[in-house]
Amino acid sequence: MKQLWRWSNLLLMILVLMVGAAFGQQANHSSLVREVESPAAVGSGEANLFATGDGRILMSWLEKLGDNHHALKFAIFKDSKWSAPKIIAQGKDWVVNWADFPSLIELKDGALMAHWLVKSSTKTFAYNIQIARSKDGGKTWSKPLVPHTDGTITEHGFVSLLPVGQGQAAAVWLDGRKFTVQEGDHGHSGHGAPTDEMTLRYAAINEHGKLSDEAQVDGRVCDCCQTSAVVTPEGVVVAYRDRSEKEVRDISIIRLVNGKWTAPHTLPGDDWQIEGCPVNGPSLAARENHVVVAWFTAAKDVPQVKIAFSKDSGATFTQAVQVDDGKPLGRIEAVMLPDHSALVVWLERTEKGAAIRARRLHADGSKGQSFTVAESNAARASGFPHVALTKNEIVFAWTQAATQPRVQVGVMKLTEVK
Repeated sequence: MKQLWRWSNLLLMILVLMVGAAFGQQANHSSLVREVESPAAVGSGEANLFATGDGRILMSWLEKLGDNHHALKFAIFKDSKWSAPKIIAQGKDWVVNWADFPSLIELKDGALMAHWLVKSSTKTFAYNIQIARSKDGGKTWSKPLVPHTDGTITEHGFVSLLPVGQGQAAAVWLDGRKFTVQEGDHGHSGHGAPTDEMTLRYAAINEHGKLSDEAQVDGRVCDCCQTSAVVTPEGVVVAYRDRSEKEVRDISIIRLVNGKWTAPHTLPGDDWQIEGCPVNGPSLAARENHVVVAWFTAAKDVPQVKIAFSKDSGATFTQAVQVDDGKPLGRIEAVMLPDHSALVVWLERTEKGAAIRARRLHADGSKGQSFTVAESNAARASGFPHVALTKNEIVFAWTQAATQPRVQVGVMKLTEVK
């Protein structure tokens, strides 16, 4: 009898180990990410990250200063610590939105460039893009310029800034100059009239703030999903959520090659027909000619986060691979690791609400365990998580939604990503 009891316990232990191992291949919810003191104060949100060429991380965010008064601030992560925050700009009547947030980049000549959004009218969804440059590390900033020259009282936002040459930059944004803006008929709830058309536009900006190469690159796109853009040796690659006449809103890729825009190429396999904007844009990352694109879809009512890889500067992509753990809410961002694998972060629904998850994926379709970056919730106030790389660390930023929200930061070693 005693021997039978021992064998039963041994079999039970083996079964527990097998189940645990199987579960571990799907998700590792214990986090490798350690939180570090955030440079952002209480009342902050709408963070964004940018990795410089020498291993620093720029983080920008918004802070509320008073009634309808905000400041755009930034700090630099170097040698595992943050610099003191600096103010880029401050003012009233800004657009402060969980999905349409400011950004900060470094140009190839070391100058900094930032964008934020300012209301152009009392109409709810009428605002302009403001872009400023600093040549002294953020101590002083130029007078803001507006990259769109239409002058219409409509929506201009969801901007991607990118360095394209020595001292030069480019901007990609959603442009509502063809959109009929009426109070309450459109916004980040994602619904516009079927005849309304949001466009995707591009402009280059030289070191003196002069615009050039202004172009409409797609005349009908989804109304309020984030854009994403990278630079490769072959030129600029842009990812965005398109919008067909039948309201199919899948992810398209468009490229600027030898000064000319290619036709949009829609990534296959989704066919997501939806009568409104899901407020869930794609994310691009690149190293040399290697590009990854990650995105959210809920085609056939099955929510998924997907990723595809390219070895030819975005001209072609591999078949998509599912990233998530089965209950994704989207809000994704991707970075490319030194070996050309990718790390994707997204928001996953959980029993407690939601969690920010991350997973490493390879071009051959293999993938590592997912892990939890931080606990979160599904509220819009929790915003979009972000991720960027130093030379040996991964930096995460997110908004901890609460009565007093605050941008939080976490760090893990690059070697700990499996």
